[in-house]
Amino acid sequence: MSDETPPICALCGRPIPADAPQSLHHLVPRLRGGKGGATVLLHDICHREIHATLSETELARSYCTITALQAHPRLAKFISWVRKRPPGFRSPVPGRRRAGR
Repeated sequence: MSDETPPICALCGRPIPADAPQSLHHLVPRLRGGKGGATVLLHDICHREIHATLSETELARSYCTITALQAHPRLAKFISWVRKRPPGFRSPVPGRRRAGR
């Protein structure tokens, strides 16, 4: 057993256990000028929720910081919900839901 402290998800603030799906999120999407730019470590569920909520253009123009992402109404609601779940919580994120925002 490791004594290392697990990394913290930049979006929801929960620890990311070693066995939990995780991924790097480019704050500015690679295809919108963010190749080689800043990235943050997220739970996979948090990363998928970002991309189910916002288009690449919206991410590049208005949501290229963690603070901006956390302030988005739908993501704020998601964060409030997911923070009540255990750190390794997994759940499918439905396909693209941007149209119903």
